[in-house]
Amino acid sequence: MNTNTRIFKMSFGSVYPLYVAKAEKKGRTKEEVDEIITWLTGYSGEELQRALDAGIDFETFFARAPRMNPNVELIKGVVCGVRVEEIADPLMQKIRYLDKLIDELARGKKMASILRQ
Repeated sequence: MNTNTRIFKMSFGSVYPLYVAKAEKKGRTKEEVDEIITWLTGYSGEELQRALDAGIDFETFFARAPRMNPNVELIKGVVCGVRVEEIADPLMQKIRYLDKLIDELARGKKMASILRQ
C-alpha cells in the first residue's frame, strides 16, 4: 500500500482532532476549523458532524462533499514540500488544500484571507 492509498483510507475523524489541536495551540478555535472545512467542501455543520461520527475515510469524505468551493484554485503554496497547485492526483490535492488552509489558520492569517474573500 503506497503512502497516498494509506492517507486516502485514513479516517477523516481520526485526523480532524489533529486539525483542531493545531489551531487551538495557536489560539484559534474549533469553530474556525469547521468554517474552513465547510467553506472548502460545501458540507453544512451538521453534515460535517455526521461525517465525523460515521468514521468515513478521506476518500469518501471528499467524494461525498456537496460542492468543492470554486475558489480552490486560489489556494497556492507549499505543504509537505510540495506546491498544492501542482499536485496531480485530485484527491491528494483536496487533502493538501485542507492542510494548507489549516496551516494558514495556525499561522495567524485572517479568516477572510484564508477563505479567499
